Amino acid sequence: MSQQGAAMQTYNNELVKCLEELRSKREELNRQIQKEEEERTRLQHEMHLLTEKLKQVNGSLARRTSARAEFDRTIAETEAAYMKILESSQTLLSVLKREAGNLSKATDL
Repeated sequence: MSQQGAAMQTYNNELVKCLEELRSKREELNRQIQKEEEERTRLQHEMHLLTEKLKQVNGSLARRTSARAEFDRTIAETEAAYMKILESSQTLLSVLKREAGNLSKATDL
């Protein structure tokens, strides 16, 4: 009987030791899970902040792109009007030279 008691005590000790090891491993795993959950929460917060920042940048970019298009349109219209003024000035100069020549001929007679 004494051998059986000693064997039972050995089994009991091993069982307690195995349970302690399992509990220790579980606690380590639990710490890792908590750490990863904290990391996930932090990353989700960063994603939220970055998403908001992206919305702001996209809005600003859209407004600036629209303003640039308006500048391009105004520049193109101004250049076209300027070219018409140059053409009109050239035509006026030609007419003025022709009339000046005609007047010079008329006065020479």
